[in-house]
Amino acid sequence: MLNLVLPKGSLEEATLRLFEDADLPVVRSSDVDYRASIEDPRVTAVRILRPQEIPRYVAQGLFDLGITGRDWIEETGADVVSLTELHYSKATAHPIRVVLAVAADAPAQSVSDLPVGVRVHTEYPELTKRYLAEHDIDAQVTLSYGATEAKVPDIADAVVEITETGRALRAAGLRIIETMLVSHTELIASPGAHADPKKRTAMDELQTLLTGALEARGRVLIKLNVDRAQLDAVIGLLPALKSPTVSQLFGDDAYAVETVVAKTEINTLIPALKQAGATDIIELPLSKIVR
Repeated sequence: MLNLVLPKGSLEEATLRLFEDADLPVVRSSDVDYRASIEDPRVTAVRILRPQEIPRYVAQGLFDLGITGRDWIEETGADVVSLTELHYSKATAHPIRVVLAVAADAPAQSVSDLPVGVRVHTEYPELTKRYLAEHDIDAQVTLSYGATEAKVPDIADAVVEITETGRALRAAGLRIIETMLVSHTELIASPGAHADPKKRTAMDELQTLLTGALEARGRVLIKLNVDRAQLDAVIGLLPALKSPTVSQLFGDDAYAVETVVAKTEINTLIPALKQAGATDIIELPLSKIVR
């Protein structure tokens, strides 16, 4: 039913891992195969292409559904339907930033300080031209094919680059003066396919699986028993998505309690619960949380 396109390159590994977690494993003959499949009746075919190209191809209807970054949607100006943000990137759950950077010792403190004719190199020429025009900056914007940060100061006066932490730019002797765009990974659809009720339903179902898998990351289910006398003390220790589920045990003046907690908290939480009177504590992994 749906032709799907996934990103190759920096997002590739994280995207394939997300689909695996969502019980939608992507199968291909090798790591360099651009054609793949998903054993699911809602997915007809899968292609793996550069994220820079994906917005245009989805807008043209060559694919029904795709994953790319907001940065490339803005750069291409493609007419696509954004279904949801998917909070993952190459290495973290944080978005990337498209930033304007200059040499660390350059006088400019903001975009308005850039001189007339400033040389700006970037992989995002259209996005950069629009941004600088909005700030009335007369600039020479040049497409860069990589190693952009290495071009300051001899070849470029400033660069527009992506970063998660800014560490690589600082290591190259650059200083960020503006964040032009905060870019999450997005699930996008072709307007034509999105208007088809059957395809829209399939899209919604796949979206539920993907966002549910992301929501479950870093969380575990904890279950325990506790006597009535210690119930309030135990409940007071428990964080929850909403509130813990509490059920009275049959034939006993005690309760079963369960809730979802962050995995990072569990090693301190379990001893504290035991000390507060909890017994029969069980920690269980989660694969999806669907709200």
